[in-house]
Amino acid sequence: MKLVSYRHGEQTRIGAVSGNWLVDLNRAYREILKRKHPRRAMELANCWIPGDMTRFLEGGDEALGAARAALEFAEERLASQRDLEGLRKAGAVRSLSEVRLAPPAPQPGKIVCIGKNYADHARELGGETPSLPELFVRFASTLVAPGEPILKPLATDMWDYEAELAVVIGKGGRRIPREKALSHVAGYSCFNDVSARDFQKRITQWTAGKNFDSSGPMGPYLTTADEVGDPQCLDIRLTIGAQAMQVSNTRHMIFPVDFLVAHISEFATLAPGDIIATGTPGGVGMGRKPPRYLKPGETVCVEIERVGRLENPVVAEQ
Repeated sequence: MKLVSYRHGEQTRIGAVSGNWLVDLNRAYREILKRKHPRRAMELANCWIPGDMTRFLEGGDEALGAARAALEFAEERLASQRDLEGLRKAGAVRSLSEVRLAPPAPQPGKIVCIGKNYADHARELGGETPSLPELFVRFASTLVAPGEPILKPLATDMWDYEAELAVVIGKGGRRIPREKALSHVAGYSCFNDVSARDFQKRITQWTAGKNFDSSGPMGPYLTTADEVGDPQCLDIRLTIGAQAMQVSNTRHMIFPVDFLVAHISEFATLAPGDIIATGTPGGVGMGRKPPRYLKPGETVCVEIERVGRLENPVVAEQ
């Protein structure tokens, strides 16, 4: 499934994408439950498929099973004009063009990022290949929805791009064995770890350079792990306009996804909705000669095989 968080009025709700349609999973499941439990359909649907992505992921396999049933129910009726109108009236189906997507996991407890996780990226920055993952954290407030602008700060002209595979935790845990690590992953998303390189390099800690407002585009989907399969054989690509800047494959990660989940859980309890950004391949702006940084008016696209395509314009901060 391609799960999304989307904004409707003052609410952020969850859905699944089917072609050009967005299925509101809670409301579609409510339509199923009305047949057996007409008086408690809303109550039960809210229990099985909450409107918040983190709470939904906390429901584990049972919540995912309910979501799949809701999606199948809606898809079976999309071809019928009469059924479609009924679903639209119930708010269970909307055209994708009618909604604003949010980051798929908009309120993570933790965003843990991995530096220099591709050897070619470590080389282009003049560093050695790390013997253990280089970790830093992002704030949830940096997340940017698909299509929303990346604000180029007034404070820097070294505004760089980084295409990354994001891992979203489904089942939490501490000291997770590596052989079980992938079973703790709910799914994957595209991530752009936009960085102010001058702020990043001022001191040994990268926090400032990695946490400017609106510097973490993510989405458009949380593509479930079963649909992606092996996370270590995915083509990853970043373009600015029509120009390809980064072209690689996740098999070139130094530390693969299962190792990262196990390693991070040695010291931190991972929870549903937590995000791990797994590092970027070579080709970033800082590593080019001459350097090539993001400029207002450009559009950046991160595309990962079987995961999704994330586009964001770059806009000057006012």
